[in-house]
Amino acid sequence: MSKPLDFKPETLAAHGLYPGDPATGGVVPPLQPSTTYIRDQDYRLTIPDHGYGRDRNPTFFPAEKLIAELEGAADARLFSSGMAAGAAVVQALRPGDHIVAPQVMYWGLRNWMIGFCRDWGLELTLFDAAEPGALEAAVRSGATKLVWIESPCNPTWDVIDIAAAADVAHAAGARLAVDSTVATPVLTKPLALGADLVFHSATKYLNGHSDVVAGALATAREDDFWSRVRENREQGGAILGPFEAWLLHRGLRTLYIRVWRCCNNAMAIAGALERHPKLKAVLYPGLESHPGHEVAGRQMSGGFGGMLSLRVDGDAERALQVALNCKLFLRATSLGGVESLIEHRATIEGPSSPIPQDLLRLSVGIEDPSDLIADLEQALATI
Repeated sequence: MSKPLDFKPETLAAHGLYPGDPATGGVVPPLQPSTTYIRDQDYRLTIPDHGYGRDRNPTFFPAEKLIAELEGAADARLFSSGMAAGAAVVQALRPGDHIVAPQVMYWGLRNWMIGFCRDWGLELTLFDAAEPGALEAAVRSGATKLVWIESPCNPTWDVIDIAAAADVAHAAGARLAVDSTVATPVLTKPLALGADLVFHSATKYLNGHSDVVAGALATAREDDFWSRVRENREQGGAILGPFEAWLLHRGLRTLYIRVWRCCNNAMAIAGALERHPKLKAVLYPGLESHPGHEVAGRQMSGGFGGMLSLRVDGDAERALQVALNCKLFLRATSLGGVESLIEHRATIEGPSSPIPQDLLRLSVGIEDPSDLIADLEQALATI
């Protein structure tokens, strides 16, 4: 594809930003499993960047190039998991640096941050994303070096104003990293709103088929900090396997149509259940009743995401009963696939979880929305 900026992002994604294999003419990128590459008589690599598998693999390049293009980034890198990508950012900090992050965020990374910061001399402050002014109060000018946010926040779907967070972070001398796993580049472009880094658990929407574990980072600029992040990946060996990278690129080609369909289905479910008598609340930024609706409308384009949560009128037992009685929603932990999932988040996170016991998280897939609504209504009718 020539002159990629002449085309819409969904067109670039559909083609995979790939002009065809020059060796074979194939429209799909080849998968290269080799771990090492030929050098010439002067012991220089015959093809630059094709050196050793722990550093780079040519199968990575199409997905990394496409993610960078969709995010409007200077560069992007794939990782062996979302956790590996998040860890590479935190490990690029120096002892004594201060991090600010939400209390409610992806629990695995939050818990890892708590332990790593304690053991490696970093300071961590968790703030309540639902509390106005909490982020500003948590940041320390000159000391805070990283502000990490999600928007929307998993699984309560609080909405953080990315542009405002960037202003706060930069005024303090910090970088802003945005976990945009749920919003995806289809709905939100954090770098255009002032963020410095964008994070994705690529396991989720970017791949979209529940068959790859991967992470991705995109950067607004190639600076010293980004060099340290890349070094953490390369020297730590936190790379993706070539087959997984190939599958991820294939998933990216249908990203837009999948996300749009998931958004439409989630909006239909939220609207149908918003006033259900057996629910305390439906948490979805697309609802006008949601506290973050106005901000979400400004920084999300084309939909409000495929994730929502239901707060059942009752305790954990009643919430679990609803999940048990679903016939179409699968009881499984993940999100962003083509199939719809339901989970009792507090059970998954364990005793330290700040998530309400009555909350059920839904990852809405691409099924017919009337079937999904009917399934939830019949499950709620059983309690």
